[in-house]
Amino acid sequence: MDQRTQVRSAAPATLLFALLTLATACTTDTGGVRGTPGAAGLRDPYFPRLGNGGYDVTHYDLTLAVDAGSGLLRGTAEITARATQDLSAFNLDLAGLDVGSATVEGRPAAVNRAGSELTLRPDNEVEDRLRRGRTFRTVVRYSGAPRTFTDADGSKEGWVRTGRGSVALGEPTGSMAWFPGNHHPSDKASYDIRVTVPEGRSAVSNGELASRRTAGGRTTFHWRTREPMASYLATVAVGRYTVKQSATGDGMPVVTAVDPAAAGASAAVLARIPEVLRWAQETFGPYPFASAGAIVGLSGDSDYALETQNRPFFPGPPDIGLLVHELAHQWFGNSVTPESWQDMWLNEGFATYAEWLWNEEHEGVPVRDSFDAAYENDANWAFPPGDPPSAAELSGPPVYGRGAMVVHRIRQRMGDDEAFFALVRGWLKAHRHGNASTEDFTAYVEKESGLDLTGLWGTWLNGRSRPARG
Repeated sequence: MDQRTQVRSAAPATLLFALLTLATACTTDTGGVRGTPGAAGLRDPYFPRLGNGGYDVTHYDLTLAVDAGSGLLRGTAEITARATQDLSAFNLDLAGLDVGSATVEGRPAAVNRAGSELTLRPDNEVEDRLRRGRTFRTVVRYSGAPRTFTDADGSKEGWVRTGRGSVALGEPTGSMAWFPGNHHPSDKASYDIRVTVPEGRSAVSNGELASRRTAGGRTTFHWRTREPMASYLATVAVGRYTVKQSATGDGMPVVTAVDPAAAGASAAVLARIPEVLRWAQETFGPYPFASAGAIVGLSGDSDYALETQNRPFFPGPPDIGLLVHELAHQWFGNSVTPESWQDMWLNEGFATYAEWLWNEEHEGVPVRDSFDAAYENDANWAFPPGDPPSAAELSGPPVYGRGAMVVHRIRQRMGDDEAFFALVRGWLKAHRHGNASTEDFTAYVEKESGLDLTGLWGTWLNGRSRPARG
């Protein structure tokens, strides 16, 4: 995410209130079905009711029809999941939309709703499919006007209406505005997303375009993401985009979707995507996905850019620094995803440090100068990057600037650039397409470097006052 454009609140106030106050939707009365209900939340430090327990989603197959005029959405979500306990019932996160029906393994399931929690109680006939370790399929049909959430700082997420269409932006909780699922970053899955829109408009999503078919005045775009993706990184952008496909030097597809009004001002920076990816691969290791690119809307479509997987979303033409930041997130955040929202500094600290590295190599600005500027910025010392005081500060300056300072201090302590960058590449390889916590990171760094960095963590990462510059 681009913190420079807008300091983001991590949760819409109204949604956070609903999530924190809703009651547990199901009881231990299982009606004769063996097993217990899955938890209605994963106890994230900032969003305790976000996500759901008892299962792990492996694949989402979403079929959406968008009415560009009214903004109404009709959807079918086919969710493939593996039970992690014997289940009598389980929950899905969905905000605002109306549920028409739900089935589990083809049998009707009772649906109870409490705020943004759906509780599905499957038919007794399918209880064997809900044993621990078994895979089961859930289908939910839903419709309505998808919601746009206003965060405490005034920025928008969820299903955001733009001047020429709409775009789905999901960090940290907005993805539940347009499809039901397990919307915590710790549960990653592959995706098929089919979107039908009026002919003449485009629907751009993550991954690769599997097909495009037009009939009866409407066009269906089918996008496929084979690599695991956290739901907050999923997107659908609907509008009159100019969509182009090119390739990097080694043949990887690069898909860009640009509002025609932003095309001229975006062209030069977007042409540098292969260059930035080549540099990032040399710095951080192999690119983790099968395609890359960008979605560029208009200024005013959003207050911030977002690192949506494969192709980040930009509200208007980006500059090169912002492009570097969001492409770096494909490694830091998208491939290696936070275990909880408290670990977000691992995303933003490294993406900010990538900007510092790029500026040193391409703009002649030494990393030390970027470090010094961040050190002198009082906003970066408001709280420790790994311990924001509330959800409203999850995207505050310390998560970015002080997070990058932590990375640089590790580099300084190691005193060997070759070893430092080998450590970073090793970290990305060890957790590729997975999740990782701050504790995972600090333990990995100490093990691989052979250093006791207790003092560094205590002052730069977790300290509550500004340490000596060093």
